Order: sequence, then C-alpha cells, then structure tokens
Amino acid sequence: MKIASLVSGGVDSSVTIPLLKDQGYDPHIFYIKIGMEDQSAFMDCPSEEDIEITTWIAKKYGCRFTVVDLQEEYWATVVKYTIDQVRMGLTPNPDIMCNLLIKFGAFNLKYGKEFDIITTGHYANTYQTDEGTFLSTATDRVKDQTYFLGQINYDQVKKVMFPIGHLNKPEVRQLAVDMKLPSANRPDSQGICFLGKINYNDFIKQHLGEMSGAIVELETGKMLGEHNGFWFHTIGQRRGLGLSGGPWFVVGKDIEKNIIYVSNGYDPIAQYGNEINLGRLHFINPTSDRPTLSHIKFKIRHQPEFNSGILVRHETGNQIISDNRISGIAPGQFAVIYDEAERTCLGSAVIQGGNI
Repeated sequence: MKIASLVSGGVDSSVTIPLLKDQGYDPHIFYIKIGMEDQSAFMDCPSEEDIEITTWIAKKYGCRFTVVDLQEEYWATVVKYTIDQVRMGLTPNPDIMCNLLIKFGAFNLKYGKEFDIITTGHYANTYQTDEGTFLSTATDRVKDQTYFLGQINYDQVKKVMFPIGHLNKPEVRQLAVDMKLPSANRPDSQGICFLGKINYNDFIKQHLGEMSGAIVELETGKMLGEHNGFWFHTIGQRRGLGLSGGPWFVVGKDIEKNIIYVSNGYDPIAQYGNEINLGRLHFINPTSDRPTLSHIKFKIRHQPEFNSGILVRHETGNQIISDNRISGIAPGQFAVIYDEAERTCLGSAVIQGGNI
C-alpha cells in the first residue's frame, strides 16, 4: 500500500510517521508549503523551521521526503475565499476550506493520485460499514478536529487515514518525547494556517483597508464608540471593541451603513438564538442523507461540546432548531452535523442570515 503522509513539523503530524512505520508501512512524507512568505507583506512567516524538523524525521525513519509548493493554489482558493467572505460581512473558516481544497484537494490532484492513502495528523477517525466509509470523532473529544473536516467529500474520506485518532493529546506528546522527536515540545499552532506570524487584522487591513464606523448599542441606539471597519468584527465577538462597562458582545452588523451593533448582555435575545438557517446541506457519505434524519448533534464552531437539535428541511431552505439557545450564530460560519451518538460526522452547511 502506497501512503502519502502530510507532515507539517508539528507534534501531531510528526508522531504519525513512527506509528505508521511500526505498522509496517513505508510512508512518503510531504510538506505542503502554503504560507505566503513569497509575498512582500508575508516575509515574517517562514517555513524553514517546519521543513527542517520534517527533514530530520524523514531521515530518522528512512522515508522519502518532498516539499510541495501549493501557495498559488492556496491564494486562488482559500485566501480569496477568506477575503471575499470578510468583505461581505460574513465569518469565514479558512481551515475548513484548506482541508477540502488543498490538503485533500489540490495536493491529491497534483501529487496524491499515485498513492492509495493520504495520512494527516488530525484528531479524527474513520470506520467502515456495508454503506461505505464514514468520518468519526476522535478518542480525545477535547482535541477532536472533525469540525474542520465537515466539508470533505466521499472520495476524500475514503482515501484518508488518521494515525493518531485513537490517542489522547497527552499520549501523543509523551510518544514524541519518548521518540526524541524535535517537535515534542513545540506549542500547538494557533490561528489561521496561512498567516503564520501575521496578525489577522493586519492581513485584513492590507486587503480591505480601514473605514471608520459607529459602534451602537442595539437596545438603546446609543453610539458607544467607533470601529475601523465592519470586516474586522464578527458576531459573538467579545474582545477588541475598546468599550468600557462591559462585557460587550457584537450581535449584529449593518453592512451598508458600516455600523457594528453590540449588547452587554441584558437582552439575551440579541446574543442567543435557537434557529440556525442553513444553506445547502453537504453530506460526507451520501447514505447519511436520509429523509428521516431529524434529531442531531451539531457544532457551529470548533469546541469540545456538542449541541443538540432538530434538522428541519423546508422547500425554501434548511434549519437547525437547537434544543438550547446558543450564542455567536454568525452568517458564513459552518454548522457541522453529527449523529446523536456523537460518533459520526455527517456533514455540514453554511449558516445563512441577514444583517440588522
């Protein structure tokens, strides 16, 4: 079996290589270069350290190693998607689109066709039944990353393997220490993958600029302050508003007037809701798309906890009716859907909604 292993230099993907070798596999390691360091504004996000660590791992375990440059594809798809979504006042998720379009998309089209399996360091699992392959949650529910995989398609899930999906994060760390891997004590990556050390707001400012607008209290209509552009803010945001007397939460945006609406919590209806309007439903395994599918678990962001609700399909659209009111329902986010047992990631849909 020919295996292509995507290794980033972080501890999780690094540990996949000795695990695969222990199982008798001979993986070909690939490092995907997607950071925008070739752009003048991105000179502070180098990949040299990642490649150095991955090269060391390849030599230690006798694996072939290839660096592939997908920066052009990444800019044309994931980065463009991010900028376009933010420009429209929506809340994008570049990491979900990276998995769909780059790690399991462009990489497979350009380099992965000759391989039977692609492995990654995601905390996730797959399982087989008579109905095919299904994406399932990781043993470590805190680190579970199936939320970021909710848009992959059936051909992609059939070809993927997650060597650390059965492990808890402390176990992965300990394995890395025991194996004396140089990534053993590297901190987990934070933020959006293509930005590296670049601040998100600096990135948005470079592409969309600034435009002063009002911060208005939703309940009273009182102007509380100013912001530099609605594109710097998202529904549910608490920090970075520069307001006293809080906590203040972003609860709405008027895109045409460039107004940010906030509430400090005494009107829970403004912050919380239980109706989540959805776009087209995407099911990873087509057999999951059953007319009887109703009671589900779901997440609208990456978090350990699942929400319970009912999936409702109308002629005019789809909805999740949550059992409990939840905060931060932001148009553009992905709602990722699971079965009631919290085992199977069924698929996802983009949250729809207007602006105040």
